[in-house]
Amino acid sequence: MSLLMTSKSATTPAIAVHDERLSQLTNWLAALTTPALHIASIRPASADASFRRYFRVDANEGASYIVMDAPPPQEDVRPFINIAGIFGATGISVPAILAQNVEAGFLLLSDLGSTTYLHLLNTDTAHKLYSDAMDSLVLLQAQSQPDVLPEYDRATLLRELMLFPEWYIGKHLGIALTEAQTAQLNKVFDEILANNLAQAQVYVHRDFHSRNLMVLDQGNPGMLDFQDALYGPITYDLVSLLRDAYVQWDEEMVLDWAIRYWERAKRAGLPVNPDIDAFYRDFEFMGLQRHLKVLGIFARLCHRDGKDAYLKDMPLVMEYTRKTAYRYKVLAPLIKLLDVLEDKVPQVGYTF
Repeated sequence: MSLLMTSKSATTPAIAVHDERLSQLTNWLAALTTPALHIASIRPASADASFRRYFRVDANEGASYIVMDAPPPQEDVRPFINIAGIFGATGISVPAILAQNVEAGFLLLSDLGSTTYLHLLNTDTAHKLYSDAMDSLVLLQAQSQPDVLPEYDRATLLRELMLFPEWYIGKHLGIALTEAQTAQLNKVFDEILANNLAQAQVYVHRDFHSRNLMVLDQGNPGMLDFQDALYGPITYDLVSLLRDAYVQWDEEMVLDWAIRYWERAKRAGLPVNPDIDAFYRDFEFMGLQRHLKVLGIFARLCHRDGKDAYLKDMPLVMEYTRKTAYRYKVLAPLIKLLDVLEDKVPQVGYTF
């Protein structure tokens, strides 16, 4: 969940006066002969939900670059390097790696600018930006191959779902589930996973949303924060884009965009579900997996890492969760559980 290369100065940390990692980084940069960097210009470029930090530095010829600081052992730059090569070979826009120090956890990257999708999205720009993003997504997915990236398998999907009871319910709400409630939740998880694992598999970015997509003049969008990419369900990145934790659109618009993606994917020969209703069900079940995971991650960021800024985004993610669960009878136990946990009045609204 990176905010890489953004210009959100309000959330960008200042450089500490005594910063040993920064000193090591600047010494490494100063030793580079190409490009010729203006070391004194280094400044924070973003905030991040992990241990990674990003800085922007100017070159003597006027260009700017991004420097990634990924401190070992908490972070490892090798997956970023590997996936940048895999994704870049498909023709999508990713940062070029200009210099690297793998042991120290430093990378010098091309600068994709400071305008994220989130900064520019509005009712006038959304259709063009999302059209570009879906074109880029289809281009990436159409060149997917098995055995290149690790599989987004059941164990990984379930481990992500378990963040919800552990961190959202247990830590954030401070509630211990009964055995009966745990059994109900596990049945819902089984339904979600059965759908997720039945979907066709492609390359999955895993954080394909408005904070990680950069607006470019050419090759739009630029993609960031892809180091955790896997080979998994085909609807995952689409639902990350259209049911974004940071920006909400009317259901009719989301459905329209999902159909447009489906049509493009079919034309590209991608193995999407040939029935649009079944495809949209896949989209919704994949979304529910992601929403529950994100609720757990946001709670963990707050209660373990002291990053409470994500709490303001929880209500939208919970709204997505409830709206999806209301539409499917097999997900009714989740609504009942949420009603108990949050003291909500039960509602009935099954569509399927």
